[in-house]
Amino acid sequence: MITNDGAVGVGLAGFGTVGSGVWNTLARNGGLITERAGSAVKFEIHQIVVRDPDKPRAASVPTELFTTDWQSMVEHPLVEIVVELIGGTEEAFELVAASLGAGKPVVTGNKALLAERGEEVFALARRHQTPVYFEAAVAGGIPIIKAARESFIGNQIDLISGIINGTSNYILMRMTEAGLDYPTALKEAKELGYAEADETLDVNGWDAAHKAMLLGAIVHGFLIDPDEVYVRGIEYVRPLDICFAKDLGYVVKLLCIVRQHEDGSIEIRTQPSFIPKTNILASVNDVFNAVAIRGDGFGDALFYGRGAGQDPTASSVVSDLVDAGRSLREAPKGGNQGFLPYRKKGTLKPIDETETAYYVRFPVTDRPGVVADIASLLAKAGIGISGTHSSIVPDEPDAAFVDMVFLLHTCPFGTLKSALKAIEDLDCVTERPVVFRIETL
Repeated sequence: MITNDGAVGVGLAGFGTVGSGVWNTLARNGGLITERAGSAVKFEIHQIVVRDPDKPRAASVPTELFTTDWQSMVEHPLVEIVVELIGGTEEAFELVAASLGAGKPVVTGNKALLAERGEEVFALARRHQTPVYFEAAVAGGIPIIKAARESFIGNQIDLISGIINGTSNYILMRMTEAGLDYPTALKEAKELGYAEADETLDVNGWDAAHKAMLLGAIVHGFLIDPDEVYVRGIEYVRPLDICFAKDLGYVVKLLCIVRQHEDGSIEIRTQPSFIPKTNILASVNDVFNAVAIRGDGFGDALFYGRGAGQDPTASSVVSDLVDAGRSLREAPKGGNQGFLPYRKKGTLKPIDETETAYYVRFPVTDRPGVVADIASLLAKAGIGISGTHSSIVPDEPDAAFVDMVFLLHTCPFGTLKSALKAIEDLDCVTERPVVFRIETL
């Protein structure tokens, strides 16, 4: 049903940081949006789903708009587009499924939902010929989804490399610039509001990995199984490794890689990596995000901006709202389905077959022959050594234990793992070796 003034009716599920940002953006710039997008696209929020209607809120919203029942919001006769911002995967999926079943386009910023249950979501979108929009799910206010889907549609995308988790990026920056250890940097990030009370998904790499999976799905056309994706977080990064990185001309970043190989397989992984200081991604600091894309037609492109926060993420949600509104008012039914996978299945390159150079730190006993013992096992595995370094501890000149770093030539990850398993059995190796990939990008 179209309202008397022709406005597109919106139902908003979730009124936290982003939801209230959407309300504020529409209240502040609604007229400007209509002028730019055309008179057919103006919005009116008819219902807002919250857990506690009586909770004090900074945004000035008529209390009669609040409800705790998302089913009633989906069924509301004036709600034409549903914005899902409640997070999680279970209830959010039920809400999205019900909305699509009712023929109401969905705008969501829920990368976990799309990464883990995307196959079901997009199957419903196709069945009901109702689009799903998710610009806000990746890199906050950076319009990377639209660029990948629309601007680069005529290009073969060879490589996506990105820093797409602001919390981890801030923590690593503080460890690098201020010499903080991981627990102290994490505590600071929480105090500043950059990290959630439960920081798990941010620091264990999965928040960034979900975003990388969505980007991979868009540019390569098939949904990616999370169980096949290699993910490591920043919890094991230590100041010692950051110091070695500095000395060797690198910066440590939580990096996402989506790479297409000549055989058509797709390499996708997320882990802390050594990036050369000369690479533009090395200068991405604070809570900022950056995504570098390489294609056969346009060459290299970089997208940079705030990857989270109320206004940047709300900006992406509103952008999707405009697209959804246009699909309702200006396009025939089914004319704009948003993203739909166009390949039934693709091939992910096994992580053991992926290749880079490596930094490996071995905690060892300080005795003659250690370097030779390790080097002989690496040589037996066919892994070349480009350099070795050892830590210097001025306050403990007679320390019985030291850290020995080997810089290794490019080799398959599986080959390295086999060699490290043999090296761990050496009497001189006191702890499990620490491995970082060295990315040339």
